Amino acid sequence: MSYIEPIKNFLASTGFAQLAENPLNLIMIAVACLLLYLAIVKKYEPLLLVPIAFGMLLTNLPGANLFHTELYDGGHVNWAAFSESAGLIDYLYLGVKLGIYPSLIFMGVGAMTDFGPLIANPKSLLLGAAAQLGIFIAFFGALLLGFNYNEAASIGIIGGADGPTAIYVTSQLAGDLLGPIAVAAYSYMALVPVIQPPIMKLLTTKKERMIVMEQLRPVSQKEKIIFPIMCTIFVSLLLPSAAPLVGLLMLGNLFKECGVTERLCKTAQNELMNIVTIFLGVSVGATATADAFLEWKTIGIFIMGVCAFGFSTVGGVLLGKLMNVLSGGKINPLIGSAGVSAVPMAARVSQVVGQKENPKNFLLMHAMGPNVAGVIGSAIAAGVFLALFN
Repeated sequence: MSYIEPIKNFLASTGFAQLAENPLNLIMIAVACLLLYLAIVKKYEPLLLVPIAFGMLLTNLPGANLFHTELYDGGHVNWAAFSESAGLIDYLYLGVKLGIYPSLIFMGVGAMTDFGPLIANPKSLLLGAAAQLGIFIAFFGALLLGFNYNEAASIGIIGGADGPTAIYVTSQLAGDLLGPIAVAAYSYMALVPVIQPPIMKLLTTKKERMIVMEQLRPVSQKEKIIFPIMCTIFVSLLLPSAAPLVGLLMLGNLFKECGVTERLCKTAQNELMNIVTIFLGVSVGATATADAFLEWKTIGIFIMGVCAFGFSTVGGVLLGKLMNVLSGGKINPLIGSAGVSAVPMAARVSQVVGQKENPKNFLLMHAMGPNVAGVIGSAIAAGVFLALFN
């Protein structure tokens, strides 16, 4: 009998026994495996979807105790309980909760982005702004579905097609929805080449899609150095809550353009970006517990997310059509769809759709202007929501 009791205790302590007590975890493990399949086999945003899916897998393994949602109840960090019950991912998640990882991701994006097309054609800013239409439509749509203001703002930001911004806003306003919103945001980003072309073709004529735009003017290094500094000052004074995202985005770009920080630029582009991506993905995936993910709210998030993304594309294309009329037929409306901030994927979609109609059409550099403007636009939209509801 003395040997049986320890064996019983061991069997009861295994994850298999605990899994039988909460079979919903099996569904979440299956969802995690599905996301891993999409990331690895279908190559849907693999650099972030793999760590997100694996974080989801880890948090739903009973008994692992890697992440504890109760440490973040009420939107605040329960520091007193950390020393007693925190697991590995609880510590990693602090980088999400405190807004560290998304801002560092933005610095890496800035270090890899050329703002030259935007500087050469400042009107691109308008297209980037118009492509944020879906954010606000989804915000009001989510309110109609019964979400509160904080949750609606977090759902709406999916329309910016910017994963780090969606994570940043949600971690500040509606942390309990972080898992579903992150999965929705990155899923739709991966589906840019699928979602956008039908909308672009529906809203434009063949003649408009065939328009060949004039070559952009050369942009001097001085302009490229001044732009991130002035943009940081203006946006941060207008919306201080957007300063962490816009500020580090522009700092990364300044590393790239100033010509004296090559080592810092390479670190921001590569080592730092990769490390933060791993920590961010695993931490965000860990929030997708069965209790948080398997409810009706998740379905509403995915529905409003795709609406946000679709209307953002509509907003950019429609303003592109208006600008084409005002310019006397010199602007191809397809570049407006690149106003969503999925860099550079959305710009490539504009190029592909335009080139199918006219093989001599090269829209990539023209589309990069609205594309990088969309990054700034989504950060500003995030700042608006944080200023209103945080």
